[in-house]
Amino acid sequence: MDDRQDGQHDKSKLRASDADRQEVIERLRTALEEGRLKMDEYVQRMEQASEAMTYGDLAALYADLPEAGTVARRDVAALAPQRPRPVAAPGMFADLPTPLRVLWTIWASVVFVNVVIWGLTSATTAQLIYPWPVWVGGPWGAVLLAVSVSVAQARRGKPPS
Repeated sequence: MDDRQDGQHDKSKLRASDADRQEVIERLRTALEEGRLKMDEYVQRMEQASEAMTYGDLAALYADLPEAGTVARRDVAALAPQRPRPVAAPGMFADLPTPLRVLWTIWASVVFVNVVIWGLTSATTAQLIYPWPVWVGGPWGAVLLAVSVSVAQARRGKPPS
């Protein structure tokens, strides 16, 4: 039987290109990142891939590795116990939609920065200066509080008072 007629056997004897070698090295790097190879194994196989002459030489380097993101990964994820979603403690902010929570976070950050600036200014001048951060956080906080209370009551089914 002629070697050219057996396609699989023939392919393993074909010469590999630089692109083929690089593809195998990338596959080995992925296996390293997934924890399937140790660093010394990766370095050894990478060197062998760089020196490989045929497709058969390259195939031997990843024969014991599954494809990246294979069924094994999905099976492990399916078998992992499902964590219950954390339940927010009952309270005002637990019922707020995400956009309002984000606005509260921004408000708290801005007020914090302003209070720090005010505190540092007071400390460096050695006197307590006018508490101007109240005017930065106060009106914005009042509006945000009114909107939050209205939304929370609407979500609980109570009309805003």
